[in-house]
Amino acid sequence: MNFVNGKAENVKIAYVGGGSRGWAWSLMSDLAASKKISGDVYLYDIDYEAAKRNEAIGEKFNECENAKARWNYHASETIDDALRAADFVVISILPATFDEMESDVHAPEKYGIYQPVGDTTGPGGVVRALRTLPMFEYIAKKVEENCPNAWVINYTNPMTLCVAALYRAFPKIKAFGCCHEVFGTQNLLVKALFDIEGIKCADRRDIKVNVVGVNHFTWLTEAKYQNIDIFPIYKKFCEKYVENGYMDPNQFHKWDEDGSNVWQHRHKVKMDLFLRYGYIAAAGDRHLAEFCPGKWYLNSVDEVRKTWYFNLTPVSYRKEDLKNRLAKSDAYYNGTQAVSIKDTGEEGVMMMEALLGLGDMVTNVNIPNVGQIPNLPLGAVVETNATFRTNEVLPVMAGNLPTSIYPLISRILGNQEIILEAVFTRNLDLAFEAFANDPLVTIEREDARVLFDEMIENTKEYLKMYNV
Repeated sequence: MNFVNGKAENVKIAYVGGGSRGWAWSLMSDLAASKKISGDVYLYDIDYEAAKRNEAIGEKFNECENAKARWNYHASETIDDALRAADFVVISILPATFDEMESDVHAPEKYGIYQPVGDTTGPGGVVRALRTLPMFEYIAKKVEENCPNAWVINYTNPMTLCVAALYRAFPKIKAFGCCHEVFGTQNLLVKALFDIEGIKCADRRDIKVNVVGVNHFTWLTEAKYQNIDIFPIYKKFCEKYVENGYMDPNQFHKWDEDGSNVWQHRHKVKMDLFLRYGYIAAAGDRHLAEFCPGKWYLNSVDEVRKTWYFNLTPVSYRKEDLKNRLAKSDAYYNGTQAVSIKDTGEEGVMMMEALLGLGDMVTNVNIPNVGQIPNLPLGAVVETNATFRTNEVLPVMAGNLPTSIYPLISRILGNQEIILEAVFTRNLDLAFEAFANDPLVTIEREDARVLFDEMIENTKEYLKMYNV
């Protein structure tokens, strides 16, 4: 890597999961749009042919009229080739297949346990972690061997546990996790400002927030626009819309009563949580509901849709969406559909630029607690703001987790600690303790054990490290 006229050239990025049919193209778009960095992207995936396709698709972004940087794409047959001397490592993988995720999400339903997502917490999140974390242990060891000074950026769920596993396997790793859920809440605060006070805010980045909590169960203890405290305004907004929720007319034109639009929501869960606790829950309703006791927001499918106004995401939808993305991959690869550079809303490339000394930035990330949240355990992976500057990610002092929400989050952190220990000791009995203690697992312990064993059996092909 070298610097010329204020730009970083010959930057090497290793992308683990580089055969992605979706997120990879967003990264390619953001890289092509960068005015500050250029270089090579090495794509590693267990599906080598998918990586080869993305190699060709990545090169097409260089041909876009508005491309600002050139990136050379290379499909790597081995992870060592991809990682060797990398400056940055991006991880975005799907642990197992959607068949395994189908069990994660839907097997618990026979016990009345519903999961809108099932990839972070709940019974599905626990079993997914058992599959995923050994992969992150392996990746961390490979980073230690091939590029110990690289910055590692994770996008895979369960986010908190994936980042924790990287540090457990390679304590000196320089890793952090990125998630855009807080961005969506900032956008909602922009709407609240205009709806209640007629104040026009052009960009969600102008909403300055203090972030505390864990990924997908993040909270804002401060929110300001210029010198305006948004909390009193948001309170009025919540009181105005909490009965039927708020539906952004620019996002959804009408409510689909049958639940066919799996992304549709009215922010009612986050508004209810604000009115309960006085702090702004800063993730999508689908995620927030999964961290709360199971009967609060997920008592039944009918109640989810008609009382809380959001939808579950069946894995059948994800399977159908994969077919569409495979077709899109074919179209990009064959040239029947042109790639395009657009604003993805992600900040990964901006973070890379900042770490290379090309402009500081502050944003929310998932990193170990070194005191930024003093009343949570040191070393636990938490989500707060951090300052990005030359070769440094410095957590911003967020302050104590508020007393009112402390019990909710401390329980989650305790469970995550058990899961992490269970994975690294390959102890499924210990993993069951976290499974049975999850807020969504509202059934008797004996039934929980039957369900756990069934879900382990359903995904055993990816759990051989536990000798199942």
